[in-house]
Amino acid sequence: MEQQIRFCKTSDGVRIAYATVGQGPPVVRVLGWFTHLEVEWENPIWRSFIDGLSRRLTLVRYDGRGMGLSDREVKDFSPEGHVRDLEAVVDAVGLEKVALFGPSHGGPTAIAYWARHPDRVSHLIPYGSFPRLRLLDTEEGRQGFEAMLTLVRQGWGSDLPTYRQLFTSLFMPDAADIDAIRAFNEMQRVSTSAENAAAFVSALRDIDVRQLLPQVRAPTLVIHRRGDTMVPFELGRELAAGIPGARFLPLEGRNHFYLPNEPVGEIICKAVEEFVGVGGEAGAVAAPSGLVTILFTDMEGSTTLTQRLGDANAQDVLRTHNAIVRDALKAHGGSEIKHTGDGIMASFPLASSALGSAIAIQRAVAAQVREHPEMPLRVHIGLNAGEPVAEDEDLFGTAVQLAARICAHAEPGQIVVPTVVRELAAGKGFLLADLGEVALRGFEDPVRLYEVRWEA
Repeated sequence: MEQQIRFCKTSDGVRIAYATVGQGPPVVRVLGWFTHLEVEWENPIWRSFIDGLSRRLTLVRYDGRGMGLSDREVKDFSPEGHVRDLEAVVDAVGLEKVALFGPSHGGPTAIAYWARHPDRVSHLIPYGSFPRLRLLDTEEGRQGFEAMLTLVRQGWGSDLPTYRQLFTSLFMPDAADIDAIRAFNEMQRVSTSAENAAAFVSALRDIDVRQLLPQVRAPTLVIHRRGDTMVPFELGRELAAGIPGARFLPLEGRNHFYLPNEPVGEIICKAVEEFVGVGGEAGAVAAPSGLVTILFTDMEGSTTLTQRLGDANAQDVLRTHNAIVRDALKAHGGSEIKHTGDGIMASFPLASSALGSAIAIQRAVAAQVREHPEMPLRVHIGLNAGEPVAEDEDLFGTAVQLAARICAHAEPGQIVVPTVVRELAAGKGFLLADLGEVALRGFEDPVRLYEVRWEA
């Protein structure tokens, strides 16, 4: 199987080389560092990454402006310019939706692209990424950054690898294979000029997507190695914490650029496959603990609907409800536990994912009714978090019973949660209004409830 290299042009006139390989759901590797499509294809270090992600996916890679097979004579290496490159590639590939795998500064580029084209992104997968470079916040960090730029300007294109060795040692400090070190050094040299490398690195200080994170609604999986020497682990955690419903997959190791002999490569490939829906439900990355969030939906007056509309028409309304709920579960990593006749019970590994799904359901129901005013569809939603008992592909226990009672208490169009869900989702950008303490059937003590605001 050979890669297919083609060219496209950005909105500011830069020709970008891109390559596709594999079959399956499309995943675009967003530019994170210097690339060269031909060198990557021929060298076993990069080929391992390509083969891993393209075995069950359609992998799209591209050379960014100023590097590889793309136009070298460019001046604009700003974050805006990198978004233009990605826009041109996604448009050229001609797919309605793609998943974006964003290593390093490709993560912020992918997030900025989502902000402009939310309907074109199926999933976001930042790897070893960050919302902003923290080292620029201190004088020591700024001085170090300037020293690094000086090294790039003076010796990037030199035959001596000393100047580029700084980045090689940061990307893969645990590389014992001298051939891998030489290959990475050479890749950097042939991929771009010293002038372009300096302009590229200098523009990294302009990256800042912190304000965009709370707005992201695409299913997001953030992957980061605990000892990453290129991008500190705390920045990956900050990225995941800022995106509502984002899943965080921490992995061991220090190499930012993982090598073919590292088992972590297979873990990442499988996680990406599962997250985009290959070999299981989309978003189905295993939760690390027994704590789950339970969501119940319940259609308003389903028995009355059947009497008023007849069996066939009432069933049409129920099918619409089911489709809306299942689409939201798929988009936010939820698992359907069972159909309750008038609604659906689901579980989520994260409270923020459950809230994101609940909001998506209510918004989709509202949109459906706007388009079809004659459709009598209104939905109650209640959530709770705890450690239920799993048995025979079902969940049981107090956590489930309380979620069902909270759903029954909710009004049509409402999303109601208890204190535990509110606390688990704190800082994720959700708006909640205190409903006070409420007595629920079967529970001796009152439960403090909150309404999740979703209409704004």
